[in-house]
Amino acid sequence: MALDFTAIDFETANSSPASACSVGLVRVRGGEVVATAGWLIRPPAGHDEFQTWNVRIHGIQPDDVAAADGWSEQLDRLCAFAGADVLVAHNSGFDLNVLRRACEATGDAPPPYRSLCSLQVARKVYQLDSYRLPIAAAAAGFGAFAHHDALADAKACAQIVIDAAQRTTAGSVDELADALGIRVVEPRLPAERAAA
Repeated sequence: MALDFTAIDFETANSSPASACSVGLVRVRGGEVVATAGWLIRPPAGHDEFQTWNVRIHGIQPDDVAAADGWSEQLDRLCAFAGADVLVAHNSGFDLNVLRRACEATGDAPPPYRSLCSLQVARKVYQLDSYRLPIAAAAAGFGAFAHHDALADAKACAQIVIDAAQRTTAGSVDELADALGIRVVEPRLPAERAAA
């Protein structure tokens, strides 16, 4: 088995998890970054108000996404990049929730991705005062970057998992999770979501 995964990061327009306004994706094969992609997204209707707090964090303005394709138009592109990979994100619950909620807002079927949280990985591998992405990424040897730029954040997240796999000699995402005593989260089926 090889260390293959796709790191993902979303930025949102407001506090709604459905309000995806940008995404960054990093494909890793055999423990090496082989492809990157990132683009702006016009958030789904009803979730498209840009709140000052979010704009202050990521710098994306409503005008920046006005000509961007919407979620439904971009979902296939996202899934084509990630393929059948495990999605890795720093605080993966947030990013996978964005994926699910944006799909719900547009009536698209949410893709059934397995996921691994690089925040959990970092907490098991490094002894740090904080496990925020810039600090954890620095521990993984990833230097200064534009935090809250979706692609930069995805690259930093990928480096944490690559470094952790090297330190634990894990040959795959599943082996890394086993070595650290954490879970690769399975996708929730529609019936499970309704019951939650």
